[in-house]
Amino acid sequence: MADSPLILITNDDGIESPGLRAAIEAALPLGEVLVAAPHEQQTGAGRSFIKLTDRRIYHRQLTVGGQTVKAFSIKGTPAQVTLVALLDLMPRRPSLVISGINFGANVGSGITISGTVGAALEAAAHQVPALAVSLDTPVEYHISHSEEIDFSTAAHFTRYFADRVLHSVPFPVDVDVMKVDVPAQATPDTEWRMTFVSRQRYIRNHPSPPEERGKWVQTTYETWIDKTRLEPGSDVWAVFVDGVVAVSPLSLDLTSRVDLIALVKHLEYGGLHGE
Repeated sequence: MADSPLILITNDDGIESPGLRAAIEAALPLGEVLVAAPHEQQTGAGRSFIKLTDRRIYHRQLTVGGQTVKAFSIKGTPAQVTLVALLDLMPRRPSLVISGINFGANVGSGITISGTVGAALEAAAHQVPALAVSLDTPVEYHISHSEEIDFSTAAHFTRYFADRVLHSVPFPVDVDVMKVDVPAQATPDTEWRMTFVSRQRYIRNHPSPPEERGKWVQTTYETWIDKTRLEPGSDVWAVFVDGVVAVSPLSLDLTSRVDLIALVKHLEYGGLHGE
C-alpha cells in the first residue's frame, strides 16, 4: 500500500459517529485509510487543546463497507487528535486529511468554533491538505449519533472533492483547507459552488433564563439567517438560499485583507483622533 495515497479520517462528533463512518466509506476507494477521532463528542472545540487527564490511545477496529479499518480514539479535542495522529499514529505522511462528516453545517462567522474545521486547520498547519465536510441537519441532531440522518449525499461529495484534492495537490497558495457544506435536501446531482465565508453568524445564541443567570450556564442556540444583510456569494447564501453545496477555501493566514501601510496611517493620524 506504500504507493497508495494515505488518508487520515477524523471528526469532532467522536469515534462512534455515523458521519465518521460515512466519511470512511467515501474514502476507502481512494487509498489507504486510517482513522483517529475523539473518544467522545467534541462539537464546538474549535482548534483548542485541553489538558489531557487520560492520555491513553484507544485502539479500535471499525468495519465499514465490509472492510476492517484501523482506528484510534483519544480523549482530547479534534485538533489534538489530529496532531497525535500525524506525529505518532500514521505509518507515513498522509496525502489528505478528511474531517467529518459533521452533524450540522459549518458556515458563516462562527466556523472557528467548529471542531470539524479546527481539525482540518491543524492538519493544514502541518502542511497536509485537508477537507472539512459538514451536512446541514436540524439543531436537535447536532450533538447526536442519530442513525436517522442520511449521509449518502454528503459522502458522495466527500469522495468527489477528496479525489480531486488528491489529484491536484498542492493547493494553490493561500488555500490550506477546503470547507464543504452540503444542504440537507441535496442529492448527488446538486450543483456545487465556490463561496466565501459569510460575515453573518448562522448560529444565534440565547442567554440563560433570568432565574439561572450568575448561577448556572443554561445558554441555548438556534439557526438563524438575516436575508436582508446576507451576501449572495457566501457559504450561507449557497446552502440556505440557493440550496447548493458550498465549497469555501480557507487560509491559515487570518490577517485582514487591507493595505497595512494605510492602516498604520489610519491609526497614527486618523483613527486615534476620532477621525
